[in-house]
Amino acid sequence: MRTVAVLGGGIGGLAASYYLCKNPQVTKVVLLEFSSRFGGWVWSSRRSDGTVFELGPRGIRPAGAVGRNTLNMVEELGLGTEILPVPFSHVASKNRFLYVKGKLHRMPSGISGLLRTVPPFSRPLLFSIATEILVKKGTNDDESIHSFVSRRLGKELADIAVDSLCRGVFAGDCRKLSVRSCFPSLYNAEQHRGSLTLGMLLGSGPTPTVSAGPLAQRSIKESWAQWSLKRGMESLPESLSDFLQRSGKVELHRDAAVRQINPSAAGWTVQLEDGVVSADHIISALPAKALSSVLPSCCRPLVQQLQDISAVTVAVVNLEYEGGILPVTGFGHLVPSSEDKGLLGVVYDSIPFPQHNRADGPTTRLTVMMGGAWFQEAFGPPESVTAESLLLRATGAVCSHLGVSAAPSWSRVTLHRDCIPQYQLGHHQRVESLRSFVKDNNLSLSLTGSSFDGVSVNDVIFSGRTAVDQLLGGGV
Repeated sequence: MRTVAVLGGGIGGLAASYYLCKNPQVTKVVLLEFSSRFGGWVWSSRRSDGTVFELGPRGIRPAGAVGRNTLNMVEELGLGTEILPVPFSHVASKNRFLYVKGKLHRMPSGISGLLRTVPPFSRPLLFSIATEILVKKGTNDDESIHSFVSRRLGKELADIAVDSLCRGVFAGDCRKLSVRSCFPSLYNAEQHRGSLTLGMLLGSGPTPTVSAGPLAQRSIKESWAQWSLKRGMESLPESLSDFLQRSGKVELHRDAAVRQINPSAAGWTVQLEDGVVSADHIISALPAKALSSVLPSCCRPLVQQLQDISAVTVAVVNLEYEGGILPVTGFGHLVPSSEDKGLLGVVYDSIPFPQHNRADGPTTRLTVMMGGAWFQEAFGPPESVTAESLLLRATGAVCSHLGVSAAPSWSRVTLHRDCIPQYQLGHHQRVESLRSFVKDNNLSLSLTGSSFDGVSVNDVIFSGRTAVDQLLGGGV
């Protein structure tokens, strides 16, 4: 494997390049990013007074094989001393809220929370969990998340808690999203154990094996719920691109939009606006629709399936207020679609990561998330919405949900177009079909990134690692 071209310089493309350049079988890696920066949706806003705001993901979970894998990478990049851990004992881990019927409700936690009836729910959650073990296994190959949870745990939990969770994680509609692709551990628990409860107690099938390095071991010992970095999450892609630059193996190209890829005798030619790159193999970390637009005619069967993987637009509004203005402390609150379709949730950034506040005087940082699967319905076409209207909607929500009448002292509105892929019913079959076509036609092409194998930062990094391992015969 002499030269591998990696398409897309988001966290997926950077991770794939990282694992490629560590492998002695690869001579050269060419990383092509169409924008002027690497990192994709992992993007931090840093002010000169030391304040950090996240425009994308704001914390990473250390749990599981994919969580350990990311922490191992962080350690290898020398970022271990930059970690800001948030343990399970922290108020941001214990207190998460739902905004239902015009009020904030703390989500039940601990045994006492499961035993009591806690608004907005009409019965103790333990009742739903206890009866779940008796529910028969579903017969469908796939099922919406809402249908799955309604069947196993009851409609109320699906309508309120799961609806809100899917809006917070995927900015998506749980009535359309696939449980098999979005929450594979739940699907596998039912398949292998017949019950979510038994799946949690006994395990829900095989999982990848990743050994825990010292940093991952520390996360277990100190019981981290999530972590960030001192200068924000963008430190991770910045460190990755620095590592790649220093390796001597990787050519990094910004402002390098891929126009077309075509098979050649040696592998592929990649057409750019101002030149051509030749490669033995391509790893695409492009969004599904972006990849569909550059494929050659011989890959036409892939095009429609790639275009069927849709993505939603999310407006992110960062706000800073003077002093302590929150009526509650916790991670933030989510809003079910029955309450307000356009408003997904509000994150109380200052609570989990006070280190990102400015040093002089108390402030409160919030992030309001809006739109997602409901963007068009709530705000109209993304290309015509104004930053002013989004800011007005965000500050209005902070006022009505949290009772904050003061105006923010600082704000930033960011519109992320098509940023979170939606794994709708049948997504697993679509991805299997895509990869089968690639294999059956002996195409030197790997598909990785958030369009296929999980939307979290951990999932996307692990997807890059898996693509490299499969290409070069390594094992995860």
